[in-house]
Amino acid sequence: MKSYRFVIALNLFLVTVPFANADSVDANWSVVGFTGEAWFINPQDVIGSTQRIQRGSSEGDFLNCNAAGQSGTYTRYDNDAFFANPEFERFIVLRDEMTLSSENIFVHRITCEGGGNPFNRQVLYPFVTNEARASAWYLFEGGVFTLYNPNVSQ
Repeated sequence: MKSYRFVIALNLFLVTVPFANADSVDANWSVVGFTGEAWFINPQDVIGSTQRIQRGSSEGDFLNCNAAGQSGTYTRYDNDAFFANPEFERFIVLRDEMTLSSENIFVHRITCEGGGNPFNRQVLYPFVTNEARASAWYLFEGGVFTLYNPNVSQ
């Protein structure tokens, strides 16, 4: 009888607890800008391009992984904690833009195993989004590329 009550209590708990939605980056992201210092890359060669991330594969100027073991994870930060982290200091100039309509920032790490070939292994980090999900930011060299998801209304 006690185990029966436990099962009922557990089911009631699970029904009343809101499920967390994972933050997804699956989209065709348009590269729309660059802020900061370019060391070797010419940002104008990348602005206007598209970074596609979709269901285990990617294609674009930052990551290419054709179903070769792509996986991802992310860490959620509240806005203040993100900008207080020295690892993300290059994003500070974009603080107003990044915190607009959002209380949380998601820092994604997307990896591609490369289909068993060590020369094809890649990492896209930090790829940053917020709760508005219309924009993303990617730290590269001494600056940050801004990307836009045209399928999300702002």
